[in-house]
Amino acid sequence: MLSFPKPTAEQFFRTFDITLFAVSKDENQLVFAGNLGGKFNLWAMDLPRMFPYPLTSVDQDAGYVWIDPKGRFIIAGFDRDGDENFHVYALPPDGGDPLPLLKPQAKEKFYVTHLSEDGERIYYNTSRGNPTFLNICRHDLVEGKSEVLLVGSEASVHLLAVSPEETGFAWVQWLSNTHQRGFAKKGDEAIPLTPDPEKAHTVSSAVYTSENHLYFVTDYDEEYAYVAGFDLEKREFAPVVTFEKEAAAHLKWHAPSRTLYVSTVKGVSDKLYAFRVDDQTLDSVPLPVDIVDQLHVAESGTLYLLGRGATMPPNLFRKRPGGDWEALTDNRVMGVSREAMVEPEVVTYPSFDGQEIEALLFRAKPETANGHAIFWPHGGPQWAERKRFRALFQFLLARGYTIFAPNFRGSTGYGKRFCKLVERDWGGGPLRDCVAGMEWLFRQGIAERDKLFVVGGSYGGYMTLLLAGRHPEYMRAAVDLFGPGNLFTFIDSVPDFWKPSMKQVVGDPVEDREKLIEDSPITYLENMKKPMLIIQGANDPRVVRAESDQIVAALRNRGVDVEYLVLEDEGHGFSKKENEIRVYRRILEFLERHRESGSGKTV
Repeated sequence: MLSFPKPTAEQFFRTFDITLFAVSKDENQLVFAGNLGGKFNLWAMDLPRMFPYPLTSVDQDAGYVWIDPKGRFIIAGFDRDGDENFHVYALPPDGGDPLPLLKPQAKEKFYVTHLSEDGERIYYNTSRGNPTFLNICRHDLVEGKSEVLLVGSEASVHLLAVSPEETGFAWVQWLSNTHQRGFAKKGDEAIPLTPDPEKAHTVSSAVYTSENHLYFVTDYDEEYAYVAGFDLEKREFAPVVTFEKEAAAHLKWHAPSRTLYVSTVKGVSDKLYAFRVDDQTLDSVPLPVDIVDQLHVAESGTLYLLGRGATMPPNLFRKRPGGDWEALTDNRVMGVSREAMVEPEVVTYPSFDGQEIEALLFRAKPETANGHAIFWPHGGPQWAERKRFRALFQFLLARGYTIFAPNFRGSTGYGKRFCKLVERDWGGGPLRDCVAGMEWLFRQGIAERDKLFVVGGSYGGYMTLLLAGRHPEYMRAAVDLFGPGNLFTFIDSVPDFWKPSMKQVVGDPVEDREKLIEDSPITYLENMKKPMLIIQGANDPRVVRAESDQIVAALRNRGVDVEYLVLEDEGHGFSKKENEIRVYRRILEFLERHRESGSGKTV
């Protein structure tokens, strides 16, 4: 009989991505951003037909998309090669060349967060005229005029929701990831949505049910985020729906049935609930995925979902009232079944102070295991590694590498106090959690000290560099993808609207000088002697190229053989499939070379 070779890297890396979607009011068209052609563009399906067709050929990722309720146009935001300066465009429903709106300058940012019910006005956040704190504006598409509704001050402002008749809107003032003050505009008054805005808490994902009432997500006075309501006439705040060790994340309102749909985060996966406000009943809605990326509720009551799992790439689903979920897309790994891939185990281990740390453990299958493991610190840092498909993970698993991904202190999904533990302590507790995780792997016999690689991106890249400098004895070699190497220069170079939160999130260069020196990987250059691969996007606005340049230059000056790959047309991640494949191949080649070298010494 025929004998086929093992899956190639190409099969895993050619998996498509879908990042966001929108559904027309009549539910006849679904528009999504995806890289089906190798580069990101907008695609559409004319339901009930589910065959996608292209709408754009701009070869750029979209930050948002809105469909005119009357079907006349589509509003979308595109950046340029990952620079995250999203500009606003309009295009015909059938696609074509996007028409630029608002006459943007190159470095200005525009984030459209609302399209009016008649399709004649867009509401957006922008850096125009206020790059540090942003402004909230409205643009009349008929008259072609914009007006500023709110000028940001003290901290950047972000529009959450607009009332049904557009007499008011809700927004947050973003002081940090764990302190976001919520307000609602009624007349000329800015009304706080929580009893004490100065108390550290968050407000997010708001929906208006009338001109004088809204629901929103907050963790005010609680460990886990919940759903609260606010009456603008009575100025009354009230908790509405709470969850046991689950954090409410996103809300969607279905007015005809007066139902509030709530997605929640529970550790490494998500849940979905339907809350009927009139009788106060809460029902669980089974999900076809582990992770909810986006949810849309149509007027008909049909749910549309973008989601994924550890062995399922991003896919779109639909659930009609009373029915089951049906897949609208079938994005999969070419030639590889889900059963042939690896689902992670959810494990916990004790850290240095007894704190239990949850982690995902992907065990290479016995028939392919090569005896080596990869330690993966996630990005963020106030983020988490969850049951989310990563082509790199599944390919490396197929090549025999076991992967361990801990949700160290600072990770989201484990309560407010746990999330705040990384603030002004980037290289303290989280580093010790990572070391404890490595030691646990050794004790359990899952990994060996001379057969462990460290690979991470963004904050995970920072942690990779820090581990390489402070604990090189734990690793064979390291791969850093766009990680900051010097916290002083990092704080100074982040996007302008991030800067007001840097003191709380990372630290103050004057007040915390000694701590920032201690926590900066560049402080430990003399210990960075293990082989290292560093990857950087030239257009990265979050961790600028200079962060990687300085580490590479300093290591090479010390005679360390460090490999360096700069992607000239990328930012903080990959917007082009060929670049992603190039990077993943380079990582595999690096790991294989140092796995076979028989030594963790510099080569």
